Amino acid sequence: MGAVSRCSKGWVGWLIVLVVAALVVTAVVITVTKKSHKSEPAPVPGPPGEITTKYADALSVAMQFFDVQKSGKLVDNKISWRGDSALKDGSQAKIDLSKGMYDAGDHMKFGLPMAFTATVLSWSILEYGDQMAAIKQQDHARDALRWITDFLVAAHPKDNVLYIQVGDPDIDHKCWERPEAMTEERPLVQVNTTSPGTEVAAETAAALASASLVFKTVDSTYSDLLLRHAQQLFTFADTYRGSYSISVPKVQQYYNSTGYKDELLWAASWLYHATGDQSYLSYVTVQNGRGFADWGRPTWFSWDDKRAGTQVLLSRLHLFSSKASNAENAGLRMYQKTAEAIMCGLLPDSPTATSSRSDGGLVWIDQWNSLQHPVAASFLAVLYSDYMLSSRTASFSCNGNSFTPSDLRNFAISQIDYILGNNPMKLSYLVGYGSNYPQHVHHRGASIPADAKNGCDGLQWLTSSKPNPNVAMGALVGGPFKNDSYIDSRNNSMQTEASTYNSAVLVGLLSGLVTTSSVPASFT
Repeated sequence: MGAVSRCSKGWVGWLIVLVVAALVVTAVVITVTKKSHKSEPAPVPGPPGEITTKYADALSVAMQFFDVQKSGKLVDNKISWRGDSALKDGSQAKIDLSKGMYDAGDHMKFGLPMAFTATVLSWSILEYGDQMAAIKQQDHARDALRWITDFLVAAHPKDNVLYIQVGDPDIDHKCWERPEAMTEERPLVQVNTTSPGTEVAAETAAALASASLVFKTVDSTYSDLLLRHAQQLFTFADTYRGSYSISVPKVQQYYNSTGYKDELLWAASWLYHATGDQSYLSYVTVQNGRGFADWGRPTWFSWDDKRAGTQVLLSRLHLFSSKASNAENAGLRMYQKTAEAIMCGLLPDSPTATSSRSDGGLVWIDQWNSLQHPVAASFLAVLYSDYMLSSRTASFSCNGNSFTPSDLRNFAISQIDYILGNNPMKLSYLVGYGSNYPQHVHHRGASIPADAKNGCDGLQWLTSSKPNPNVAMGALVGGPFKNDSYIDSRNNSMQTEASTYNSAVLVGLLSGLVTTSSVPASFT
């Protein structure tokens, strides 16, 4: 009995040792697999596939905000409470600046964010035009883009002159009125050789160069016009270097620039795509990559900072094997490595993931306009994911851990689903989408009845506790605080104001998620 007992205990002991050893081996295999597994590239997507209804519906809503923001004599207007406005803009300089879009909830036209809106909208159409077309939104996107580029061309009447602002923000912000009722003076601000504005001139060059690609097969004459202005503006921006925040100090209160090197790289990148001229590729790689691009340092993409966008845009050249010299390819590799570092910062399971997230999972960088960064970052993530798929790149590494295109897409889906209502507030931050969205958007036109005759003095509509009488369809409001809370008050512009530049990245993100298809290897 005792001998049998000792024998049984011995077998049990050996069994335990074997099980533990097996578990250790399994854990090591899993770890090594996660860190070094070379997964097979996913098949290259074909034409647009099955439509994801919620993203298609959200895109159709988001596109309408561009119609809400239009200035000038409206054509085929579908926003019942909007009408013609600012018809005399630019008249004092004998140019027509009536078109363009108001930047946010006021009636200012600021050139830097407006041009950025156009560049991102162009990028979205170039990458995802077929997916937009699948839900009948491509023409709408082109119309919105042309409304801005018409303004930008008119704002560039001479080689080294660019009008970068219409309206006086001090006067504008003292008035709470409908744009159709404006009677105040709307002065013009320009940059030129003695008062340079490199960042705004370069961003405008990027907008027109990218838009020239959009219209190349639709209206070649207009495309040529856009490209000619883009090249002139880039030469102006690069030759007469200086920040518009110094030349025009008042913009520091509204759209202050933190530097212009990123816009020069951004513009030259788009000009290379539009022209195929190797001098632009050399500019961003050999000549100025090391000094301007901050290689290896992840950044956030925004109307002010184009570095992350440039890293991703130039990665497509490297992934799709562009014609480049050895030195240029070395620079492109650095752009791609930096783009991957940006992606690693977004993925929650990455060793280098940003810890700045709300409890509900939203990437959260700034309390003012908090949705700006997660939406822009998600747009870049979807783009990079699709570049990987279309170039048959299976994975990338974050400090030894491998991640795939689907990881990037899942991150983007987590962010957009939060925005569309899967959040602790159960609130859609896209006005007009779903049954529960903000009712007090900080927006003059939306907050004032269409038949009101209050003129400039309409502050009673700003302070009213009643919901807006007009729905600012497609407005992406500023967003929640880091604790996922949101105060729906018209006076709370930090959270309730919308902007066209946020709408541009949102449209790009939604267009990439509507369905799956391959992105073009080249824009030309």
